[in-house]
Amino acid sequence: MPNIKIFSGSSHQDLSQKIADRLGLELGKVVTKKFSNQETCVEIGESVRGEDVYIVQSGCGEINDNLMELLIMINACKIASASRVTAVIPCFPYARQDKKDKSRAPISAKLVANMLSVSGADHIITMDLHASQIQGFFDIPVDNLYAEPAVLKWIKENIPEWKNCTIVSPDAGGAKRVTSIADRLNVDFALIHKERKKANEVDRMVLVGDVKDRVAILVDDMADTCGTICHAADKLISAGATKVYAILTHGIFSGPAISRINNACFEAVVVTNTIPQEEKMKHCPKIQVIDISMILAEAIRRTHNGESVSYLFSHVPL
Repeated sequence: MPNIKIFSGSSHQDLSQKIADRLGLELGKVVTKKFSNQETCVEIGESVRGEDVYIVQSGCGEINDNLMELLIMINACKIASASRVTAVIPCFPYARQDKKDKSRAPISAKLVANMLSVSGADHIITMDLHASQIQGFFDIPVDNLYAEPAVLKWIKENIPEWKNCTIVSPDAGGAKRVTSIADRLNVDFALIHKERKKANEVDRMVLVGDVKDRVAILVDDMADTCGTICHAADKLISAGATKVYAILTHGIFSGPAISRINNACFEAVVVTNTIPQEEKMKHCPKIQVIDISMILAEAIRRTHNGESVSYLFSHVPL
């Protein structure tokens, strides 16, 4: 493909390499380093004049450093006369701070959107935003891709008794995601109503729906400390589920998450590689990874060629 350059930030080199391999391209040369006062320095090592530039950087690890690096890379390409700069952000940072849920709370997702626009991004490609309306925080086009087709494929290939399963949402917010998957598999769904006293801590849970003598598949967009899904798994087992799987798009797994998963009654915890998982998999044999690089690569190819991306909402590219 002519006139296209893909650069990788330092958050997830492996995913960037898979995307480039899939497209038959070399990753662009870029050097990121830190000065002794911890300022980020980026040097783009090749000409981007008139090129269609894609910068892959996920919101994980050292989130603030990686976000700053992305902004600087976008700006560096923009002022080097790139014709269009697209930020490919598989896991969008600060996506959970998308509303004022208490007085004087910030709406940090909107702030991040403004920063990306001001730095010079012309287009954003992301995956499974925590809330779809974050797309409206931008005045530039945002393609919010879904891991759902890849999840459906994984369920059909890896859970032999999937026709007798119930798809469960661990909270009311994910009901839409779960009903969509349940409809496409033609199975039942259930949801768990949870009450939180404060962030990252769940107070009590109520199961709405039937999981008795069935395989329960918990589906959510992200798991951070994993308190919710581990609580939910216990609730499902006590309600008579035979096995419990968890399928998550973004496996953040911070704090006590890994030890909680190891102690919980999951058959498997399945995540996509929007966030690097190699280290976590060493400490937790239950974690399995779905590769979504081909979805992002196909979105980049279609965007570059001016084709529709909506095919990817319901199909996994071969």
